[in-house]
Amino acid sequence: MITLDSIKKGKGTLKKKKRIGRGNSSGSGTYSGRGLKGQKSRSGVSRGKLKRLGMKQNLLKTPKVRGFKSLSDKNQVVSIKAINENFKDNEVVSPETLLAKKLISKKNQVVKILGKESLTVKGLKFENLKMSDGVKKTLEK
Repeated sequence: MITLDSIKKGKGTLKKKKRIGRGNSSGSGTYSGRGLKGQKSRSGVSRGKLKRLGMKQNLLKTPKVRGFKSLSDKNQVVSIKAINENFKDNEVVSPETLLAKKLISKKNQVVKILGKESLTVKGLKFENLKMSDGVKKTLEK
C-alpha cells in the first residue's frame, strides 16, 4: 500500500547544496568560487552594489526618445487660396463654416489662415480665427 510517507522523490530531482569554503577537498575551497581579487571576491559587498557597477554602460546603451513633443495642439491651417475658391462675397468665415466646407477636420481645434496671395472675395467676415501677419496686412488693404 502506498502512503504519503512512503513516496520518495525521483532520482535526479534533488540536488545537493554546494558547500562553499569548507576546504580544498570539498572542491570549492581556497577562493570559494569567487575567483581572485576584486570587489566581487571580498566579503560584505551587497548584491545591489554589484548591480550598480554597470549602470552607466546600461544607461548609455539604452535608446532614448529624442526631441520634444508639445502638449498644446497644432493649429489647423487654411490657405487664402482655399478661401477664395470656396467662399462667396459677404459670407462669414468661421470654424463652423470651414468644417461644413471640409477645409478643416475638427471644430474645436484652433484654425489659422496662412498665405501670400491676395483675397479676391469681397466683404468676408472672419470670426474666431488666427491669422498670419501677412494675411492681416492684405486684409487691411
